[in-house]
Amino acid sequence: MLTPEPFRSFFQDIDRRWGTAREEKLRLRVIGSTALMLQTDYMRGTKDSDILETTELAMEDKNRLLELAGVRTAVAKRHRMYLEIVSNGLPFLPQSPHWHPLPELNPLLEHLTIEVLDVVDVVVSKLKRFSASDADDVRAMTEKGLVEHRRLIERFLSAVDVYGGDSRAEDLPKYVRNLHQVERDLLAVRETEIELPAWVAED
Repeated sequence: MLTPEPFRSFFQDIDRRWGTAREEKLRLRVIGSTALMLQTDYMRGTKDSDILETTELAMEDKNRLLELAGVRTAVAKRHRMYLEIVSNGLPFLPQSPHWHPLPELNPLLEHLTIEVLDVVDVVVSKLKRFSASDADDVRAMTEKGLVEHRRLIERFLSAVDVYGGDSRAEDLPKYVRNLHQVERDLLAVRETEIELPAWVAED
């Protein structure tokens, strides 16, 4: 799968401007709709490329990325997209998210290496907010046959395990309803009964 030109140019521009030599490439893990567009033939308008904050992303690297390609930077204006760095605990993700390197793009980069979140894991993450654009992304992935029901449930349950041990569990009933909507309306399968922590109240 060739990296779509807008994204290839965007990441190459950041890479050229990075400047400081590194012993190892800085790994950027991309989530959201950008991850879908980087690994499928799906395209839609977007204004940002979300980068999942990881432990290996030092504060100086985060600051440098935002300085180079954050909102209102020259890179953002040129490519009409920008980077947002998302805190590790914010996305609704399985315990061990699946990441895929971009073998066509990464050899073109000197300082960076790009990995994208697996399609099904992106779908799971979108069940948290499930805005109109999130629903469109999920619908597109199901129509392309990239969301296998059994695997969707497996990855969803793993994400529930992550959220189930703290205050974030209070929002899980909403995510389950969103899952059921996808099962019913997009996958045309029976809704899966999801067991939540006993203390979580149904709303």
